[in-house]
Amino acid sequence: MEILDWRFKAVPDRAWGKTAAEFLADRPALEDLGTPLLTLDAAALEHNLRTMADWCTAAGVDLAPHGKTTMAPALWQRQLDAGARGITLATLAQLRVARAFGVDRVHLANALLDPAGLRWLAAELDAAPAFSFTCWADSVRTVDLLREAYPGSRPLDVCVELGAQDGRTGARTLDEALAVARAVCAAPRLRLAGVSGYEGALKSTHAIETYLRTMVVLHDRLRADGLLEVPDAIVTAGGSAHFDTVVRELAPVRDSGTRVLLRSGAYLIHDDGYYRTVSPLPLRSAMHGWARVISRPEPSLALLDGGKRDFPYDEGLPEPQRVRGGGELTGARVTALNDQHTFLRDADVRVGDVVRLGLSHPCTAFDKWNLIPVVDDAHAPDPQVVDLVRTFF
Repeated sequence: MEILDWRFKAVPDRAWGKTAAEFLADRPALEDLGTPLLTLDAAALEHNLRTMADWCTAAGVDLAPHGKTTMAPALWQRQLDAGARGITLATLAQLRVARAFGVDRVHLANALLDPAGLRWLAAELDAAPAFSFTCWADSVRTVDLLREAYPGSRPLDVCVELGAQDGRTGARTLDEALAVARAVCAAPRLRLAGVSGYEGALKSTHAIETYLRTMVVLHDRLRADGLLEVPDAIVTAGGSAHFDTVVRELAPVRDSGTRVLLRSGAYLIHDDGYYRTVSPLPLRSAMHGWARVISRPEPSLALLDGGKRDFPYDEGLPEPQRVRGGGELTGARVTALNDQHTFLRDADVRVGDVVRLGLSHPCTAFDKWNLIPVVDDAHAPDPQVVDLVRTFF
């Protein structure tokens, strides 16, 4: 069992030399931890987990949440226990983390072309009959490289990836996608598993709907041509912003027995920024930043001891919410972040106060912390630490 020490900036020195269980047995409070700090809220995590699981069940779709959001195997396990069909990942390194923690169903939302990585994957598949893996291909060249480099005895499941103009990866036309699918079917150790894509890079609702309908057309062509005959064939899309649209538009493929697989990952953590404005579900932000006022050099300016090294900023600056143990910060705003400082303006705070910050974009919050405390209630005057979540970036 891992021992806590100086490597984990979230824990105080009194925890060094203890296991997480031993540290938690002392019933630490949030005020026992240093700043800057990222925390998770236990009640919000549970609410989000159940809300998404119930929604997917009601919609009749599967969920393989994107594990790259948290890279926290303990949270992945909670998602699997709540009914997720598998975990989605993006890179070979992430896949190796999943296998190290015994994740048996992985959907790689990317092409895997590294020859050494494919040799490792083949050995994993051959040694573990329960391990299920799917990756993507968006060109005949990709299929050729997979065919040449993959040495496994079990077939490698591949989804043909359809893209769209101004989107991310993916074949840009139906004819190109069909050529990819035929190449997969012709390769001796590859197997066509379905159709994949990502709608989140598109700029309008109309573009997203048109794209998803084209995915359905591609699926139907593959079925009609006898190319998609595997059990549990899938059509998969769905980031964390438009998954309701994905379910609505992809629904027709279910008539032929194909599964609709969502890959939404940010729902579990949600946020107080981008996803708060776009999520179709009533989720709660389960993450907060905490930083201490270390300077009041001007009447309207306070400097906090956390910055870009600690909190996300790519989808919006932190939102000042309240003083720990005190009141709400009405009218306060963050105007800039440096590496280790937050510029807080128009806030009624004193040097030494600890400010709770709402954050935007969980994907770029978690990668800054290798151990994240979970508190019972981030809104309480004196939150208590009830768990620690380990990440592996």
